[in-house]
Amino acid sequence: MEKKFNRTLITTALPYANGPVHIGHLAGVYVPADIYARYLRLRGDDVLLIGGSDEHGVPITLRARKEGITPQEVVDRYHTIIKDSMEELGITFDIYSRTTSSLHHETASEFFRRLYDTGKFIEKTSLQPYDEHAGEFLADRYVVGTCPHCGSDRAYGDQCEACGTSLNATDLINPRSALTDAPVTMRETSHWFLPLDQYEEALKKWILDGHKEWKTNVYGQCKSWLDLGLQPRAVSRDLKWGVPVPVEGAEGKVLYVWFDAPIGYISNTKELLPDIWERYWKDPETRIINFIGKDNIVFHCIVFPAMLMAYGDNFQLPDNVPANEFLNLEGDKISTSRNWAVWLHEYLRDFPGKQDVLRYVLTANAPETRDNDFTWAEFQARNNNELVAILGNFVNRAMVLTGKYFDGTVPAAGTLAEVDKALADAVKEVKAALSANLDNFHFREAIKDAMELARLGNKYLQETEPWKLAKTDMERVATILNMAINLSANIAIAMEPFLPFMSKRLAAMLGMESMTWEMLGNMDIIPAGRRLGTPELLFEKIDDTAIQAQLDRLAKIKEQNKIDSFKAAPIQENVDFETFMKADLRVGTVLECTRVPKADKLLKFLIDDGLAKRTIVSGIAKYYEPETLVGKQVVFIANLPPRRLKGIVSEGMILSAENADGSLVVISPSAPATPGAQVK
Repeated sequence: MEKKFNRTLITTALPYANGPVHIGHLAGVYVPADIYARYLRLRGDDVLLIGGSDEHGVPITLRARKEGITPQEVVDRYHTIIKDSMEELGITFDIYSRTTSSLHHETASEFFRRLYDTGKFIEKTSLQPYDEHAGEFLADRYVVGTCPHCGSDRAYGDQCEACGTSLNATDLINPRSALTDAPVTMRETSHWFLPLDQYEEALKKWILDGHKEWKTNVYGQCKSWLDLGLQPRAVSRDLKWGVPVPVEGAEGKVLYVWFDAPIGYISNTKELLPDIWERYWKDPETRIINFIGKDNIVFHCIVFPAMLMAYGDNFQLPDNVPANEFLNLEGDKISTSRNWAVWLHEYLRDFPGKQDVLRYVLTANAPETRDNDFTWAEFQARNNNELVAILGNFVNRAMVLTGKYFDGTVPAAGTLAEVDKALADAVKEVKAALSANLDNFHFREAIKDAMELARLGNKYLQETEPWKLAKTDMERVATILNMAINLSANIAIAMEPFLPFMSKRLAAMLGMESMTWEMLGNMDIIPAGRRLGTPELLFEKIDDTAIQAQLDRLAKIKEQNKIDSFKAAPIQENVDFETFMKADLRVGTVLECTRVPKADKLLKFLIDDGLAKRTIVSGIAKYYEPETLVGKQVVFIANLPPRRLKGIVSEGMILSAENADGSLVVISPSAPATPGAQVK
């Protein structure tokens, strides 16, 4: 039998304050967490939604070094951007705080100290990367070198950005410091470790036996880790930015960010409710739900619970961890470092007043069971074909028809016909399905259920055709529009967790002063005689121009990434001087240039080579208009054997250089040269 709880504490993964949040963060964590919190509030539950910025760790210091500012300046900037943009999107945090707060430092320090004083840690000495020039130990991300797997010279000490392989700093070939470019040396240092292996059996019992209802991706990842056997994990590191290790002789060491960050859930709750925070963390009648992305499953299901077990004092473990998979963008993995993302604060600027559109699309396409892809084409289609054409259309028809036939006053319903009873029954069925999906964190299915109410409404109006009945049976029209207006009220309630801005506007038009989940499923929410507000369009179409602007922005980013990541091809094997001198390189003047029919890549040149006129075919049509090359001087190989291309005999090769983006640039002399001049 499912246990009933008195209250629910919802936490969301803390985003790194080294940049803004993007749609991947929203789809994976924050939108589903807000949907669930809003749903519970509508039910009248005691619920808290706790969030905050993760402001420690290497990503922060990397950003600070890159911009030439302090880590505190970095987190101050991005914490504000994140907090403000989340609020504008309608994410209803009860508190959104930060891990640089003094209260968090105190809480995290006390947590470490209790485990330290009760002998829960083990201390180990190991060799770690060290920069002799900077005089400091290097975090994995501060070590760069050549990947042993793919040969990229841009690999980091924790991962190769080129091939995605997880690495250790010691795996790199020719490792060097990202701070000074000096060669990395190895030096001994001591750290404290949490012996996760000592909690392995307790974690197996709690997860594998006790939470088989968890999402398959979460349960499976936990089982994989537990089956492999857990190992001690460092809880401190040599770094200048973070919560100082509160032990004498630990100068220059801070709490590892994975240890420090989840304690932020506790410190933020303490900040919000200093007198009763323990009620939400230590009372068995509280249910704790962690909303995270799949990259945080291990930390929230294994590491943090082990920390709480080690601490004791009745800390409750999470009841569920409904982690999502990743959201890609236009077929490519979202990447902060490559700027390949749709940033929330920029979306809010580019699409003012369209918060609900983004919430809808991210929920309808949420990566709940597998990685999914966000495309601007789908964004436009879902807005125009669903929000405008289905939901907005039904509500507008119901409101306009009521205004036309009853002067905007809700008419009284008469005797219900079978079609009316069928609609009422269908609404109750939708509520049952919607509630079940929300209870089980199936938000993609849940938003389909909520949208089904609008689909039912459009079908109902098409079947009953009140505009035709108005000529003969106004009593029947009154019943139909009473049903339609009350269905609109059901939509306002059902959509509130998903589309809160639309819901609020619709409720205002209907004169609804309050909404509860209990009201959903009833067809007498709006009483007869109520004067409705002026009908407004709830959504508007998004045109091609707005979408193309976003696609153009991404195209520019993709080209810039190609340039930034450009790596010159390896130098080929040496050739002897005599062999090189056999190639006769000359300057020629282009007399004519035309496209080769039925060959998109080819241009046909007629060149003055100083001795005669020769024809050369070159595959540069994608990068040049033929007329722009007439009169231009080019460098060509004069002594290649003739070759037939598309029926044309080509007598040489025009030399071009290939850029990072794959484009070709014709090689020309820097000053005019005599046709036929040899290149020496």
